[in-house]
Amino acid sequence: MLKFECPRCHRETSARFYGPCEECREELIATLGGEARDVEVAEYEPKMNVTPNQVATKD
Repeated sequence: MLKFECPRCHRETSARFYGPCEECREELIATLGGEARDVEVAEYEPKMNVTPNQVATKD
């Protein structure tokens, strides 16, 4: 356990990792937390200036 000052409220706290204390974390989740959502990512398309590997295209 680490002992440190909360970066948000500046109170002494102890936790496994550095970050906001438990009270600040709960407050942040209540005010900023939202539902998880799926993000669609475009399929990878190589640039036109990329040439295929000669070994791979060899007959």
